[in-house]
Amino acid sequence: MAEHDTDHGYLLDNKQSEAGIRFGALAELFDPVTFRHVDQLGIGAGMRCWEVGAGGPSVPLGLAERVGPTGTVLATDIDVSWTSRIADGVIEVLTHDVAADPPPPGGFDLVHARLVLVHVTDRAEALRRMVQALRPGGWLLLEDADPTLQPLPCPDESGPEQRLANRMRSGFRALMAARGADLAYGRTLPRVLREAGLDDVQADAYFPITSPACAVLEDATVRQVRHHLTGQGLATDEEIDRHLANVATGQLDLATGPMISAWGRRRP
Repeated sequence: MAEHDTDHGYLLDNKQSEAGIRFGALAELFDPVTFRHVDQLGIGAGMRCWEVGAGGPSVPLGLAERVGPTGTVLATDIDVSWTSRIADGVIEVLTHDVAADPPPPGGFDLVHARLVLVHVTDRAEALRRMVQALRPGGWLLLEDADPTLQPLPCPDESGPEQRLANRMRSGFRALMAARGADLAYGRTLPRVLREAGLDDVQADAYFPITSPACAVLEDATVRQVRHHLTGQGLATDEEIDRHLANVATGQLDLATGPMISAWGRRRP
């Protein structure tokens, strides 16, 4: 997702070059989890899928492989900078705000959003529209972060490098919260799916630690929000440079916040 108001909107603007690096790291970290769930839900040939807040291209492309030439994948975001080039006979790319625009017509076998609703101010309305877009028997798969469950990039805070990393992440969380992100949203997903009237609700959680992709994600994220961290007095340029150098050594056991996946089915 993206929002180009530099003071109030989405912090991690898709227009910035670091966004592409982040999307690649997120794909490496979380695509296996996402597609494990997609495959368990039986998404296959000829089905219709809506990828909400697509961001990068990896999930729409993976869905297109599963639905084949007789299926369709709609990839939407308020900024389609990184997905516009993948549109073809199966994949349609559309600029769309899930909390403000009417849901796409036609009914979907799968509606999926990953790391999206945590950033959306009107989460309840976005969820309502996604449920509305399901065909009878269709699945909603939501995957979202819950950084407050495990807030530390270095759970093993064994030295000054780890303490600096943890303080840097604390500053990043403060920036996110100030823009309306719900940093405890992930844990609510099973409940909100049941409250939305979906059946067969289940959930699980995953967070990686000590993956090279965690280091890539950390570096790109800090670079992307650097001017916000310094502008808000949350870190100095010297501290950021030192942290980035520490990350580059590959010696920090960096983690992400847990990603909680929850899924439920619209009644036939």
